[in-house]
Amino acid sequence: MRRGAIGAWLALAGFVPPALAADLRIVAAENFYGDVAAQIAGPAAGVSSILSNPDQDPHLFEASPSTARALANARIVIANGAGYDPWMQALLGASPAPGRRVIVVADLVHRQAGDNPHLWYDPATMPAAATAIAAALAEADPARKSEYDGRLQTFLHSLQPLTAEIAALRRRFAGTPVAATEPVFGYMAAAIGLATREENFQRAVMNDTEPAAGDIAAFESDLRTHAVRLLIYNRQAATGAAGRMLQLAQRAGVPVVGVSETEPAGQSYQAWMADQLQQVDRALSRPAP
Repeated sequence: MRRGAIGAWLALAGFVPPALAADLRIVAAENFYGDVAAQIAGPAAGVSSILSNPDQDPHLFEASPSTARALANARIVIANGAGYDPWMQALLGASPAPGRRVIVVADLVHRQAGDNPHLWYDPATMPAAATAIAAALAEADPARKSEYDGRLQTFLHSLQPLTAEIAALRRRFAGTPVAATEPVFGYMAAAIGLATREENFQRAVMNDTEPAAGDIAAFESDLRTHAVRLLIYNRQAATGAAGRMLQLAQRAGVPVVGVSETEPAGQSYQAWMADQLQQVDRALSRPAP
């Protein structure tokens, strides 16, 4: 994880405390988990997300007293885990609450610190997270269990077009060499079957370190010689070495697709994923130079 100069980020992130009118309060560390929770909970719960601004780097975050208060009052808390949001564990430990249910998504999909933490791009993650959220809601509010179960099935059904699109892309583009500035899209790229290069460079950028000279040279060569058909970059952190590769790809005529670590405002998780898959489809469907 990138560790930079961290300041008061909540206002920039657009954090809004849970609605006071709702007795059942859910707080998600990241807004894509909050979105899924809202889809399953319906009007029975007040859902808020801490990280929700797609124009900001989510790694540059420092919790504030308002974050701690929101978590203290939550019946259900959702965190990514795998080292992505370590501040959540510290805040929860500082404000223990009997009966609070904490869902750590990394635990559901058997990931841990050191693994690629961008779990929401793994097609297996959201079905597991949604199922856990529905179970937590039913436990907290047994009278509405059938409603939560019904919305869970609706949500799982809504993922089928994404599954179909991933399978279609895999049939057409499996084995296609691509580059990425960070492993943000890594799980999805693997699901499509893309041959992602420059992994050492990606890890260095993700960990906020300067890539080795040899890795930079290899990346530049792949772009200049069109050894890769696509560059995938993190739109929320296209600076430094990553920004230089983006500029080089644009000059070399290599198609680029920007992905994000935060769900864009006004989009559902399903629409967000579908949009990025469609961008990959369009980019790889272009004739090779």
